[in-house]
Amino acid sequence: MKQSLQLKLGQQLTMTPQLQLAIRLLQLSTLDLQQEIQLALDTNPLLEVDDDDYAPDPEVDNITRLDTVADNHNDGLMESQEGQGMTERDSGDDWQPGTIPEDLPVDTQWDDLMPSSTAGSGAASDDGFDGDFDSRNNATDSLQDQLRWQLNLTRLSDIDRVIALALIDATDSNGRLQASVDDIHQSLIPELDIDPEEVTAVLRCLQQFEPAGVCTRDLQECLLVQLQQKPAGTPSLEHARAMITRHLSQLGSGDYKQIMRRMRLSESQLKAALDLIRTLDPNPGQGVGEDTTEYVVPDVFVSKKNGRWVIELNPDIAPRLRINSGYASLIKRADSSADNTYLKDNLQEARWFLKSLYSRNETLMKVATRIVEHQRDFLEHGPEAMKPLVLHDIADAVEMHESTISRVTTRKYMHTPRGIFELKYFFSSHVGTTSGGECSSTAIRAFIRKLVSAESPRKPLSDSKIASLLEGQGIRVARRTIAKYREILMIPPSNERKRLV
Repeated sequence: MKQSLQLKLGQQLTMTPQLQLAIRLLQLSTLDLQQEIQLALDTNPLLEVDDDDYAPDPEVDNITRLDTVADNHNDGLMESQEGQGMTERDSGDDWQPGTIPEDLPVDTQWDDLMPSSTAGSGAASDDGFDGDFDSRNNATDSLQDQLRWQLNLTRLSDIDRVIALALIDATDSNGRLQASVDDIHQSLIPELDIDPEEVTAVLRCLQQFEPAGVCTRDLQECLLVQLQQKPAGTPSLEHARAMITRHLSQLGSGDYKQIMRRMRLSESQLKAALDLIRTLDPNPGQGVGEDTTEYVVPDVFVSKKNGRWVIELNPDIAPRLRINSGYASLIKRADSSADNTYLKDNLQEARWFLKSLYSRNETLMKVATRIVEHQRDFLEHGPEAMKPLVLHDIADAVEMHESTISRVTTRKYMHTPRGIFELKYFFSSHVGTTSGGECSSTAIRAFIRKLVSAESPRKPLSDSKIASLLEGQGIRVARRTIAKYREILMIPPSNERKRLV
């Protein structure tokens, strides 16, 4: 093989550490971002929290701060306030942040692109209480743990206690016994000389534990156990017990006429028994579990002030940061010692971190502003006025790639007068209308929910009827699409929604 030299010209994309940091911060949620900022404060001595009473030292050159200068542009209908800042004194870097377009039809303002908060992430108050009461006191015991705890408070023999533990281990998280009495008896025979009746007796004892209806073998037994724990004078108790015992299949299918005929009940008596049955829990164990408290912190606040929609960053999502002036003043340009190199490296990382935070907030404001501009009818009139929107529309508006828009809308939340929504909630596909226009799938789901809520309980709307009603409003939707949206909304089919007045 002959060796030769060749000259080739090509292009390739290189992910610099600064770009990787910016992308990573962009896709973090608010809570994850607070942890990332706290980690940077703990590991980088050049970063510190900028207190409100901080006064910059004019003698120090190497200080990087995030400030905001608001410039009002009023066009008679809407005004926009854009943030400018990130001034670096002798930073040696010519990076300049982009600015948000001035001719937006909605207000855009933020007091600080790196807003201050009363305390840094993870910082406790003066009295030592960090206010996170739920996470420290949230019950994390499983259903089995609570059953064992109640078992310890019950007087049972050693043999019965072993049987009870076997029954508790065979109970799932819904409170349903997953093994038969015979199977449990056979598994205990090598250790204990007991009869199946003893296992049944212990099972009856466990069925009196809380929550009511645990350790039951099927739905019928679960409901009957709960009825047994009702007071003796409960209205319609006997009718409800007989209905569950003899007509559970008709009750599940909604065949109320057959139940009334077989039990010889009037409509009012049947309705009273059904109301009592609806108070029972078919899965009593679901209320007890290891689910921990989850918090949603909005990144953006949207409010209407003086007839204009105003968008603001949450001022409490991150502390205001700055470069430590004391350490920055110790850096000598011509010094190549280990200490000086360490300070210069941390200074560069701190600048990258601050620029990435600025870029994240600026991108978030741009995207949120365009979303509010496009979905203003939703803010004014509700989900039925939601317009179709895809990532490509916002990407073209802010001149960014769709992948960037996807990152900035994932796990980011907007607080509006109509509730807190993830930014992805405002994106939806569309279907055609009879007039040639488009209708958002979110709006269609809102129409379905509205029609179902206003239907007659005696004659609920079928999927075909809902499709015809929507077509009457100019929206063409197939019956299969209605069924899919109904399942997404967790609305049961028409035969299960049938009720007696």
